[in-house]
Parts: sequence; structure tokens; C-alpha cells
Amino acid sequence: MASRIQTRCLVLSDTHGEALHHRKVQESIDVVFHCGDLTEESKLDEFETTIRLLQGIDAPLKLVIPGNHDWSLDDAMFEKKIAEMKPSQEDLKLVEKVYGRVGEAKQLFANARETGVHLLSEGIHRFELTNGAVLTVYASPFTQSVNDWGFQYHPDDDHVWAIDDTVDVAITHSPPKGVLDYISSRERAGSASLFAAIALARPQMHCFGHIHDSWGAKMVAWRDEPGDTISHFTAIDNEQSTTIESLSTLRPTKSDNARDIEEKGSRRDSHDEKGYCAANRTATRGKETLFINAAIEGAEDFQQHWPWLANLSLPAALDRTFSKETRSHEAPEH
Repeated sequence: MASRIQTRCLVLSDTHGEALHHRKVQESIDVVFHCGDLTEESKLDEFETTIRLLQGIDAPLKLVIPGNHDWSLDDAMFEKKIAEMKPSQEDLKLVEKVYGRVGEAKQLFANARETGVHLLSEGIHRFELTNGAVLTVYASPFTQSVNDWGFQYHPDDDHVWAIDDTVDVAITHSPPKGVLDYISSRERAGSASLFAAIALARPQMHCFGHIHDSWGAKMVAWRDEPGDTISHFTAIDNEQSTTIESLSTLRPTKSDNARDIEEKGSRRDSHDEKGYCAANRTATRGKETLFINAAIEGAEDFQQHWPWLANLSLPAALDRTFSKETRSHEAPEH
């Protein structure tokens, strides 16, 4: 039997150009995942803040994707916005000072690669980690919308999620429909086609953000027979699935008694003390997937949510060329 290496990862998303307000994570971390919305307004100084945030985490590898707020990383959208402005030469100089020229924000990340920060394009990527493990990730920044944000596709067109069963971790900005994707109106905002792709590939972990109201983690158990039409109704074995933590399990409610309120407060204090929320159990490959909505920017009474610490079981590398990346294929972009 091939050897497996236990790998610790820190997951965060939607920092929106802010530094982390929590205490610095003291745990040993092998890899960090940032699931997008690196900025609020796609400004150069916001990208610089996020790069410093990542560099400040003691981990040899940090994998990053953009989100819809990071439109200056989307060359076509950046060019479209400039064309629609029809700026004067003076206005263009101001735009370039704040947002940079097309490609300049990407160059910030290229310059940071020597510190372990990798901005991922859409597709499948493989890394050999310093702990001797091989990590295969699928990355995609795309979300559905009819607005002029970055990395968007029209809901009527849907999107191709080219994920396969070699993937250990799917990193997307969009949530899948049916898991940790409720907005404040209690409507689901995730992608049905993304859920179907995840349900077929069954990676160990799917991490995402975008929907701040649904921060949390859930260990999802898969049904053996998901049915002809794959959805969260047909593919998930709800009786065997477990919510690890969510805003709804931490916020006091009207039905809580004094003991419930004290217990929730104690759990929040514990997360504050550590600087993260833990998802300790490793998913059983092919049987379970750990879903994490890691949106950091707070909702309601929480100033900032916590990043997530999670465990992966990864195959050992045969050729231990550390932090080496190879790209097997990339999905078409919209």
C-alpha cells in the first residue's frame, strides 16, 4: 500500500484587503489556501496587504486564487472597465497609480513566488510539498453573475468545472449549491454544476468563500448511488454528514438557555485564543469530502470569522523536488 503523509493546511477567503485581526496561528502549517476576494476594490495596495498577510503565515507554500472583487487580475474585465471610462490622460495616470496597468497586479504575485505565494490560474496543478507529500489541486476563480465583476460567467451559460478524481483539494471562489451557500435571505447562491462536479470527483476537501453568511465547515458523506440527476438532494447522505462549526452553531438564539449561551461563548473564545477553527478529522477519500466556507469578512456581530485548520492525507512524492509545481491541464476561460 502506498504511503500517505498527514498534511496540515490553513484555509481562508474573502479577506478583502484587510489584515487578519486574530492572533497569529502558532501551529505548524504545510500549505495555505486563499479562496479569493483578496481585495475590496482591486487596488494595488490591497493586493500588497494580502501578500504580506500570506507571507506572515509560517508555511512554505501559499496557494491563491482571485475572486470577483479582484477584477484587475482579470485582464479582459480590466480592459473593459478602462474602455468604458474613456479616461483622459490625467485620469488614466490616476487609474494606473491606484490600480496599476493591466498585468501589474499579477506581477506583484509573480514577485512573491520566491516567498511561497502562488497565484493559480484555472485548472489542475500539482505541487511537491516540503513534508514529502504530493498535492493535486483544482483551482477556479469563477462565480455566476450578471454584473461587471472579475471572473464572472452568466448564469444562463454556466461554467465548465474540469475537475477529476486525481484532485485532492478543489479551491474555488464560488460555493457549490447545497453546501454552506445560504445568503441572508435563506436562498442558496451556489453553483449546481460545481456541486455535481465535486460529487463526481469526490476530493478530500473543497474550500471556497464568496458567501460570507455561510462561513463554516461540514464533513459530507456521499451516497453510493447518487441518482441520474446529481444534486445536494440526491448525492449527500445527510444522516452520516456532520456540521463541524458554522455561524448558526456559534450565535446565541432566542431558544438558547443560559448554559447554551455560555457554551457557545466558550467555543468562540477558544477559536479566538488559537486564531483558527479546527476541522480535525481527515475525510475518507471517495466516501467523504470536507467542505469549508472560509469567508473571513464578518457578518452581523462577528468582526472577522476565523480561518480554518484542516488535515489532509496525501501520497508521498517519489521525486522530492520541494515546492515544485506542474500543471496537468487548464479549463477554458470565459
